[in-house]
Amino acid sequence: GRRVGCPFGIRSGIAAPLRVEGGIVGVLVSLNTESPRRYDEGSRQTLENLAREAGLAVQTQRLYRQRAEAEAALKERKEQLRLLLSSTEEAIFGVDLEGRCIFVNPACVRILGYASEDELLGQNMHALIHHTLPDGRPYPKDSCRVRLATLVHKSAHSDEEWHWRKDGTGFPVEYWSHPILKDGALIGTVVTFIDITERKRQEAELRRLSEHNRLLLESSGEGIFGVDAQARCTFANEAAAGMLGYRPEELVGRDIAALIHHSHEDGRGLPPSESFVRRTVAESRSFRSDTEVLWHRDGTAIPVQVSANPIQEQGVVTGAVVIFRNVAEARAMARKMDFLAKHDSLTGLVNRMEFERRLNQALISAREDVTTHVLCYLDLDQFKVVNDTCGHVAGDELLRQLTVLLQRRMRQSDTLARLGGDEFGVLYEGCPLDRAVRLSSELRATVQDFRFVWEDKTFAVGVSIGVVPLSAETQSVASALSAADAACYMAKEGGRNRVHVYQPDDADLARRQGEMQWVSRIHEALDAERFELACQPIVPVSGPRGAGPHVEILVRLRGDEGELVPPGAFLPAAERYNLISTIDRWVVGQTLDWLARHRDALSALPVCSINLSGHSVGEEEFLEFLTRRITESQIPTDRLCFEITETAAVANLTRAVRFIGELKALGCRFALDDFGSGMSSFAYLKNLPVDYLKIDGNFVRNMANDPVDRAMVQAINQVGHVMGLKTIAEF
Repeated sequence: GRRVGCPFGIRSGIAAPLRVEGGIVGVLVSLNTESPRRYDEGSRQTLENLAREAGLAVQTQRLYRQRAEAEAALKERKEQLRLLLSSTEEAIFGVDLEGRCIFVNPACVRILGYASEDELLGQNMHALIHHTLPDGRPYPKDSCRVRLATLVHKSAHSDEEWHWRKDGTGFPVEYWSHPILKDGALIGTVVTFIDITERKRQEAELRRLSEHNRLLLESSGEGIFGVDAQARCTFANEAAAGMLGYRPEELVGRDIAALIHHSHEDGRGLPPSESFVRRTVAESRSFRSDTEVLWHRDGTAIPVQVSANPIQEQGVVTGAVVIFRNVAEARAMARKMDFLAKHDSLTGLVNRMEFERRLNQALISAREDVTTHVLCYLDLDQFKVVNDTCGHVAGDELLRQLTVLLQRRMRQSDTLARLGGDEFGVLYEGCPLDRAVRLSSELRATVQDFRFVWEDKTFAVGVSIGVVPLSAETQSVASALSAADAACYMAKEGGRNRVHVYQPDDADLARRQGEMQWVSRIHEALDAERFELACQPIVPVSGPRGAGPHVEILVRLRGDEGELVPPGAFLPAAERYNLISTIDRWVVGQTLDWLARHRDALSALPVCSINLSGHSVGEEEFLEFLTRRITESQIPTDRLCFEITETAAVANLTRAVRFIGELKALGCRFALDDFGSGMSSFAYLKNLPVDYLKIDGNFVRNMANDPVDRAMVQAINQVGHVMGLKTIAEF
């Protein structure tokens, strides 16, 4: 503070420093434009006081500014916190030391089912949302994990807690709690939680699937094992270990390829690089095979059907899983099935289908190689006498014994087949006609010299043989068989028990005679009402005593002399000449009429089965006839069951499905007859809405002694039960 002299007309002045917090921030100046005068000490003191006040004012303004800036920053942080709490999907709330809610975010309000945060603020949160355990037992506040952790100034975390909504429903939560401290003193707790209902459901599902997979792995009849990248076993189920002769723990850690896949089936060593186990990993691709073998602990080879698939983790192959099953029995069954498909079940000879295949190959050979072959058609004479006198069991035995005799006369290149009933076929390959005639004459003599003895009766039989040369001019298998049939017919017409070589005019004569004979006999039987119905019971293996029989309707023809003609004698001819639908109509009509007249029998007759031919199933008019007759009879339709053969159903699957569907809509039942005789039985079964499976008797009759037949019956029965069907064993 000192007096100064200034130009510009200012006479005098005095200055004092402006101090703020001990520092000089400016100067306070007093100027005088009047006549010069001296500033006394009092003026100077006044000026300094004013300077101090001015400095305080500046300091106050700075403090106000700093406070405003701090308040703005706090407001901005509060807004950020509000936005954070509002935008998060996690529920967040805070409580004071008494457990009362002091803040809550929108997610918490929504998850707990409240309308607004006002319903929660000030409420005791434990009493409101955390009061009861999932099993319904009370959850005391003193046991609350959040509270216990907060009291010791610690955070808490759990995914085993349960919260309750406003509507009283509970849900599982995962929560995190953290104590709120101010100047080191506990003032409350902040809790964050999420609804983990879906997670718990997924965890439960994963546990269920894990247990399911474990049970599936252990209960599977297929062998399953896993390997790492070095082909070391990582796991094996009981089935795999059992089939290989080990315990599961004995396989784990072992080199599987070296242990069980070291050699071919013939014993030749299998290089490691060729093992499908190692190749699956090395080449990162799946393998499938029906021809592999694995080696049992005892050194025996096991034929298997196997599939191997690589295991990848983050794009890197880390191992493989292998599934296999022992197909030794399946291969035996396949061989059995192949044999049954090509051979006659009674005699073991080639059946008609296989014979026609070989005949077709012979015709191709005749055209391409100009090779001569000869076809013979054999029909036994007097065979019906044995059947009628002693029954079909005796007839079957006669056919078996004759088969043995005829086979002894066959050359290695010849084929002997049973074509049906008492008819046989012989294919002489690479044989001139004259030699074939001599060989056929030897067959005739062999049969003529044979004597069949049954109980106390002795029978002599003969055979009529038709012979047809096969050449490049032979048109087809059907024409060759037709010619042979005609030649055989001519042998019979010529006196039986003789050999007749086909002549061009034989076929027309045989066809005309045959048609006239069967057509006239069937029509006469219909007109004279010589057809008769019979029935046989279908008996349950187990069931309530006194249950009425399930019966199958059968048809018989009464001969001219009053004898009963079995269906096998006339039904093939009826089918061949399109008379079978007429017989089917007669059987259906007579059966429905009898049931309508004997309604009292219906109470003791659960099901009545009627056989239908494939021709009838494929005939639109027959379906209309059948529907009309069923409706007119007013018989409870659930008592009617119609049987169609598997062969007929498969021949026209679409038509069969429609036919079955329309009758089932009326309430009728259906049975699939002779099931298993075809090669695609199971494939078609899924498409046929039937109620019963009748297992082909060829499998049933010897199943007590033949394990393959028994396995076939068991398989068909099991599949039928899985599909909700009842199975019937023929024979």
